Amino acid sequence: MESGYVTTPFGRRPMSLGMLASQQLAETIEPGMKRSKWKLFRAICEARPALGVTDRALTVLDALLTFYPDDEISEEKGLIVFPSNAQLSLRARGMTSATLRRHLAVLVEAGLILRKDSPNGKRYARRDRAGAIGEAFGFSVAPLLARAVEIESLAAQAVADRELLRVTRERLTLCRRDISKLIAAALEEGVSGDWEDISVMFRALLARIPRVATAEDLAPLLDEMRLLRAEVVNMLERRIETKKIDANESQIAHHKQNSNPDSIYELEPSFETKQGEKAAADNDPNAGPSDERRLKPQKLSDGMSNRAGGAADPGAGPGLKSFPLGLVLQACPSILDYGPGGSIGNWRDLMSAAVVVRSMLGVSPSAYEEACSGMGPENAATVIACILERGGHINSPGGYLRDLTRRTERGEFAIGPMLMALVRANGLTARHAS
Repeated sequence: MESGYVTTPFGRRPMSLGMLASQQLAETIEPGMKRSKWKLFRAICEARPALGVTDRALTVLDALLTFYPDDEISEEKGLIVFPSNAQLSLRARGMTSATLRRHLAVLVEAGLILRKDSPNGKRYARRDRAGAIGEAFGFSVAPLLARAVEIESLAAQAVADRELLRVTRERLTLCRRDISKLIAAALEEGVSGDWEDISVMFRALLARIPRVATAEDLAPLLDEMRLLRAEVVNMLERRIETKKIDANESQIAHHKQNSNPDSIYELEPSFETKQGEKAAADNDPNAGPSDERRLKPQKLSDGMSNRAGGAADPGAGPGLKSFPLGLVLQACPSILDYGPGGSIGNWRDLMSAAVVVRSMLGVSPSAYEEACSGMGPENAATVIACILERGGHINSPGGYLRDLTRRTERGEFAIGPMLMALVRANGLTARHAS
């Protein structure tokens, strides 16, 4: 194509700024640039939605490229193809003339081909005496070469998006299967917990999965599914830990009964020692074996009590896992106002805010201390944030917190469903407000 040359369409077809821009772009082909026409065509097929062309238009483009005489498109070999409508229709799977014209117009508007119409609108080429093409009128594929890098980039992005969607769908499917089978196992084993509420929540998540979705549509659903699965696993793990503790206690009790079968103190109801009694026994040279036996069961009893309550670490709850701080703040944004300086950047800030909110809600210090001991300080602060977020729906925050603490100790309470319900509620509020 001549540099700076502008060609307008034949007949009634109007000229447009888009056509002019495509012609200017076609003049920016780098010297020596070439591309395989079929590799470039496959890239166009991959990037079809981004380029704004239909599958039928691609059929016409495929037919046009068959008229290009070489496998590689380059300026040295010419950029104009000039098939007749009859031949183009045959190679376009018998497409009618009207349909052919319509899809050619789509390719022109998408900036993939250019029209170079002759004075009478016919497509032909003038050849010199040696048979070389001097000038041709028809369709120019110059935009394909000029936009080759852009088209290849769009194709790579389309492939990456498709792969991300496939991986996301697979993960969502696995998560759905895991939750379904874990809930069934919990019900079959008789594990205590709010399984009815969790099942309702699971079905609600399934109902939100669209039939045709992008990776962006599925990502938040996958996050909620993972959160629900983690909560179900957490509840089942607590049941397993409880069984292990019970089994250990049974073994300890069995060992205690057989370690000294002749001891008369085995049948005593308790082994309480008064303050200073052990010191006196240690300092008394006349203390006999019976005094030692009287003290040893007391130590064993204390150890069993610690293991049964799971209180080896006063700061940790009985197997209750904390959730990410970002998720807690997303579910409970109201607590942000009570953080140091009106913001919360870490768990220490959240626990400081929870102390302020605890007092404001009328929760007694003893109830909060019990919650920290039973759930762990992070989870206790999370529950306080949830109570604040629910506002007037809870009549007695202190009594509600004590009840949740008792249910946690029995393995019947899970924080995950409460957080997810608040996340969804805040999402609906935000959508309605917008």
